[in-house]
This record gives sequence, structure tokens and C-alpha cells, in this order.
Amino acid sequence: MATTSAADVAGQRRRAVIASTVGTTIEWYDFFLYNTAAALVFGQLFFGSSAVGGTLLAFSTQFVGFAARPVGAALFGHYGDRLGRKRMLVATLLLMGVATVLIGCLPTYATIGVAAPILLTILRIAQGIGVGGEWGGSVLMSMEWGTRKQRGLMASWPQMGVPLGLLLGTGVVSLMAGPGFLEWGWRVPFLLSAVLIGVGLWVRLSVLESPAFTRVIEQKAIATMPVVDVFRKQWADVLKAMFVRTGEQAPFYLFTSFVLVYTTSTLKLQRVDVLLYLMLAAGLGLVSVPLFGYLSDRFGRRLVYGAGAVLTGLFAFPYYALLDTKVGGLIALAMVLSLLFHDMMYGPQAALISESFGTEVRYSGAGLGYQLASVIAGGPAPLIATAILGGTKSTTGISWYIIGCVVVTLIALALMRPRPAELDAHFDQASEGVPT
Repeated sequence: MATTSAADVAGQRRRAVIASTVGTTIEWYDFFLYNTAAALVFGQLFFGSSAVGGTLLAFSTQFVGFAARPVGAALFGHYGDRLGRKRMLVATLLLMGVATVLIGCLPTYATIGVAAPILLTILRIAQGIGVGGEWGGSVLMSMEWGTRKQRGLMASWPQMGVPLGLLLGTGVVSLMAGPGFLEWGWRVPFLLSAVLIGVGLWVRLSVLESPAFTRVIEQKAIATMPVVDVFRKQWADVLKAMFVRTGEQAPFYLFTSFVLVYTTSTLKLQRVDVLLYLMLAAGLGLVSVPLFGYLSDRFGRRLVYGAGAVLTGLFAFPYYALLDTKVGGLIALAMVLSLLFHDMMYGPQAALISESFGTEVRYSGAGLGYQLASVIAGGPAPLIATAILGGTKSTTGISWYIIGCVVVTLIALALMRPRPAELDAHFDQASEGVPT
């Protein structure tokens, strides 16, 4: 780093941000495609059951992908802390992309019977492992190229892959949501992932390893068993990271996945209209996610994150009240506000979680804490909401479920403390003093 000009390093910094964000967008495009298809068509195509039963089974395979994410976080976190962030980002992109393309090629239940949902579940597991390893590497690649004072903003750029992926995936699905959607149209968005893989690989192969991890290598500080070290020394930080996401993760999949079932099946709204409203809400994240990441650098991560959690809880009942009006403008407002409050948490989240762990185990620790929330919050949320709605014929219980998740988040947030900066100064200084 000492022999590299400031201009060169600043260029690499921008390249790292772009590589992380583009790759993350592609991975989340793949992941959200499945969520959207599970809500709209997979119950009919792969499970041959009643409307509610088919939806529950489709969301069950969706949950399997969430359950696989901690496996990906542990696997790629281990090698990411030992071999580097860049190599793992290439591997996760390939795994996720190939699984998504193969889903687009799968025969349905009507063609091969029970083998169809089995193969679908296997590919969903591969997706989960890929996206489970993706997050830690992408946010660290971006964050570790920035200075400590700008970590909230730098780590928020890859987070923008979520609204970008949601916007891209929902947009492609809405374009195909015509008369032939059930027959063949649903396959096109999955097959398009093949093109995106090529773009993502080209971008990611051009970026250098992060300065902080390079310093770890230079100082021979690589952890032998990073996952074991994290659980042995910082198990409480992993749990706090997991629980702090509960009020963000569970509501998010209600706001983006379950809402498609509720509005089209229960409220009988047009699929194309609902997808358009969701695209509008997702588009807002292109501004709000980095904005709240930046604000967390200025005013503190816990303050911005806590405000988002509180607003999400307060909006739990008004959200469904607005949807139930069946008025287009009010439905769009509900979706926009729900994701705006979510983004207040999601923007600062990567830095909030990552700053709890040392550089040499950060990929493993942050990734595990982040992805374990998928098992307790993100994955079960659509299943729980579908069961509540089916059993009570009301959304009241779903709103209370959202509030409960927010309470868990606020307790975990109150207990979280960032790792003292001086403990990692000898690694982090590799990124200091370089113009942005």
C-alpha cells in the first residue's frame, strides 16, 4: 500500500464499492426471484395442493433457503478469513447463479411428480448457501476499503444490492406476468441470471483484496479456525447480531413476499398492479439505504437503527389498514413507508454488526450473526403470517408479530457495543488517509 499512489488506491476503493454492489445485486436478484415465484406460482406448479396448502409448501422451500444461509456464512466465512474476501465473492456468485439458472430449467410436478419439489428444494439450498456466504464478503470488501469514519456509508453500498435486486427481479417478473406466465413466463427471469453471472464475474475479478485483510496476511495474523474462534470468544456478539436483525428481517419478508400473497389472494388485487407498487417502494431504497448508512456515520448507528425499529413497530397496524382499503395510492403508500422504515435499519446494519468483530475473524463473525437471523426471523416470517391469516382470517396477529420482533431488536440493540477501535488499528490503518 505504501508504494501505491493515493489516486490508484482511491480508484480501487471505487472499484471495490462497485464490485460489491453489482455482485450483491445479482445475488439478491436471484434470491428474490424465488421469493416472488414462491408467492405467485410455485405452489401451483410444484406442489399440487390446495391454495393455502400449496402456498405453505412453497414458503417452506423458501424457508429451507434461509436455513441454509448460516451454513454458507460458516463455510465461506472460514475461507474468507483465511484466503481473502475476493476469492469467496467469486465462488458465491457462481454458486448462486448456477442454482438460479437450473431452477428456470426444472420440470414441474405435472411432468415428473414428486421429483420436482425435491429438486427445487435442493437448488434452493444451494441458493441459500451462496447468499449466506455472499453478504459478509461483499460488505467487508467495501467497508475495509474505506476509513473508519465512513464505514456506515461504505458498508451500505453493498446493502443497496437488496433494493436493486428486488427492483430488478420484480421488474422482470412483472414484464412476464401475462397470459403465459404459468406455462413458461416464470422461467425467463431465472434463465436471465446466466447473463448477470457474466457481468458480475467481470466486475469482481477486477478488484484487489481489501487493505485490512492484506495487512492481516502481512502480519501473519490469519486465524486458523475463525468460526471456532468466534463462537469460543464472541458467542454473545453473534447472538446479539442475530437478534438485532429480527425487527428488520421478519417484517422485510412480510413487506416484500407475503404481501404478494395477501394482496392477490385475499384482497383480489391485480398481480401486475401490486408488483408495480413493490417496484416503486424498492426504487426508494436506491437513495434511502446509502442515506441512512451515511447518517449513521454522522449521528451514530444505534440512534438511526433504533429509530427505524420503532417506526416499523408503530407502522405494524397502519400498514395492513392501508392495504385493506384496496385503493391503489394508499397501497403504494403502505409499501413505500414500510420499506423506508426498513431501510433506516438496513443502511447502518452492515457496519453495526461488522464493528463487533476483529478483522481476522470479521467475515465469519459478522456473516454468522447476520445469517442466523434468517433462521429465526426471515425464513419463518411468511410461513407464520400465512398460518395466522389462514387460522384467524385477520391480519391483527401478524401486526402483533411484527411488534414482537421489533421489541427483540430493541433489546439486542441496547446490549450491543462496538469493538474498541484501538484493537484493530494496526489493520484498519491500511485504509486510512486515502481520499474518497
